[in-house]
Amino acid sequence: MARAAGVLAIAQAMAFAAHATAASMPKARVANAVPAASVASPSQSTQGAPTATSAANATALLSNERTLTTWANPVEEVPIRAHPERGSPTVARTHLETEDGFPEVYVLLARTTDARGRVWVRIRIPGRPNGRKGWVRQTALGEFHVTHWLIEIRLHARRLTAYYNGRLRFSAPVGVGKPSTPTPTGRFWIRERMKMSDPSNPYWPYALGTSAYSSLTEWPGGGVVGIHGALGAPQLIPGDPSHGCVRMHSADLAWLAPRVQLGTPVHIIR
Repeated sequence: MARAAGVLAIAQAMAFAAHATAASMPKARVANAVPAASVASPSQSTQGAPTATSAANATALLSNERTLTTWANPVEEVPIRAHPERGSPTVARTHLETEDGFPEVYVLLARTTDARGRVWVRIRIPGRPNGRKGWVRQTALGEFHVTHWLIEIRLHARRLTAYYNGRLRFSAPVGVGKPSTPTPTGRFWIRERMKMSDPSNPYWPYALGTSAYSSLTEWPGGGVVGIHGALGAPQLIPGDPSHGCVRMHSADLAWLAPRVQLGTPVHIIR
């Protein structure tokens, strides 16, 4: 699917038709901000990441999902197992692309070697139901990458905070899901990043696709929860105006989106 078609699919999936405005925006709180030029590329490799031990059945952590998170794109479609064993029950399958045609992103939690010397990786699984985990052979995954970012969204506070290496870098108000279509809670991550060049686009200036899925299963694309612009209603931020997505003022999103990488954990808390 083409990138433009992917953006259109997200627009249909989120079921909004408003246009972004140039209304004035409240300032976000920025603490010790990381300049965009100093932030690692989303393709940064894990040369300094933890390595797995060679001992059979020993497990090495790949992510703590706060100061270090490892991620990878899959290179083949394979069963995701409940345990790191070839005959273990299948809980899902890897897929190569997101709903919008971007390379899929899996967060890698741990790595282990079985008695036959086969290396398995525990991954977080995007898709319904939210929160699933499982094991795949490492051969099914491409190059490992790392991010040191963490995004936390507190629903009751209507606030997003971002941390880099455990230090607060950014804080801003957000709009979240209304009571009838709440933003789901749990541990998710960024799978897509789309830059909008046209200010009239309702998601301008960016749309970040996450691994969270909303309660609206009938949405095209499966109801993927996005982090995006104000959809022409900045006065509703902070608040709970959405169908599950997270809305941000354009100035806040323009600061955050270029800095956080694919694979960045998104922890949504009540």
